[in-house]
Amino acid sequence: MTEMRANTKKLFIKTYGCQMNVYDSDRMADALAPQGYEPTGDIAQADLVLLNTCHIREKASEKVFSELGRLKELQSERRALGGDMMIGVAGCVAQAEGEEIARRAPVVDMVFGPQAYHRLPSMLARAEAQRHMHPSLKQAVIDTDFPEEDKFDHLPAPRKEVTIKRGLTAFLTVQEGCDKFCSFCVVPYTRGAEVSRPVSQVIAEARGLVEAGVKEITLLGQNVNAYHGVDGAGRAVGLGELSYLLAEISGLERLRYTTSHPRDMDDALIAAHRDLDILMPYLHLPVQSGSDTILKAMNRRHTAAEYMKVIEAIKTARPDMALSGDFIVGFPGETDKDFEDTLKIIADVGYASAYSFKYSTRPGTPGANLTHQIAEEVKNERLWRLQDLVNSQTTAFHASCVGKTLPVLIERPGRMPGQVGGRSPYLQAVHLEGSTDLIGAIHQVEIIGTSTNSLVGRLRQAQVA
Repeated sequence: MTEMRANTKKLFIKTYGCQMNVYDSDRMADALAPQGYEPTGDIAQADLVLLNTCHIREKASEKVFSELGRLKELQSERRALGGDMMIGVAGCVAQAEGEEIARRAPVVDMVFGPQAYHRLPSMLARAEAQRHMHPSLKQAVIDTDFPEEDKFDHLPAPRKEVTIKRGLTAFLTVQEGCDKFCSFCVVPYTRGAEVSRPVSQVIAEARGLVEAGVKEITLLGQNVNAYHGVDGAGRAVGLGELSYLLAEISGLERLRYTTSHPRDMDDALIAAHRDLDILMPYLHLPVQSGSDTILKAMNRRHTAAEYMKVIEAIKTARPDMALSGDFIVGFPGETDKDFEDTLKIIADVGYASAYSFKYSTRPGTPGANLTHQIAEEVKNERLWRLQDLVNSQTTAFHASCVGKTLPVLIERPGRMPGQVGGRSPYLQAVHLEGSTDLIGAIHQVEIIGTSTNSLVGRLRQAQVA
């Protein structure tokens, strides 16, 4: 076992929310590595704990304060034993409520938004200096400005040894922020305006991931299909063209992206789905509601018919495409007819999976000021009906895979001895009997059954010539 350096410190990052937060947490670890911080899975042993927060879920900030209360007790235990623990709050809750966090939770040393984590080393140095001050003078270091510089230009490259530990699949942020201003959403206020990384940065990071053993990359963005990164000639490149460029990387076998907006699903990206086998036939394309009245109130800037037109174009280009969506029930003013329109669009599309939520107000968003709020019992009943419909579609989609042979990326040992597990092109978990020698490659697997949340498969033996 390699002996750790004497100055090595332990870092624990708790990540809430979306895949972009997972990516951000990994990059925070990369940024802190030169400062001597190594990740640990044991929070009790951590010298620095970072909470990378998400503002999407209901009562997100209260959950953060609850966690900070537990960390305060853990910090006291560490100090009683002669140690210490620094605490930072990052992410979207930090961006939206930085001053409030610092005021209500003096235990916090740093508060910083998602656009500032490239400045972590300097923030950490300032926070450490604050620790030597009298308790009455100590203040949290707060960095919630939207910087003029691109944070990606200032981050170190992902460390190869860490990338290897991340496995066969990886996230890669290519676009950040949102200009859509849906009336229910805080993202434009916490992540800022839409920004796309230059093509060269994306290609270089993707190559590094593949060289470290990654087989499947998921491109991330709040509106990932609004990607418009600049190439070496100063020309804006869309996500469709970027997909063709990434497909040229030897060793990259699968490509996905999330999350998309219907208004940014252009012809070039649809054509890429038609032409590129590497681009998986699974698309998350939220619509939120099937009612034009509610879509207008949400400021989605598309109609139900326009959404369906996009769906038809996608299915024409890629007939085996499986679709996923997001739905909000109980938006202010939603009538029974509006809700029935949402059930109709779900029935018309036929989703392989979907995420559904009851509307809850987000302070600072236009939706927070709307009248005609829907009663909680009505929201509950509508959510149950919607989820019942979606679950039946998911079950039917899983059943439709039985008897088919699908390419499955085998990623890990299974739950039972002699089993392995992986993912289908449609992001379904697949379990089958097989040796761990199968891990790390794509194998043809006959689907022979389904379970609650996964498929059961049987390895197809290679044909002997």
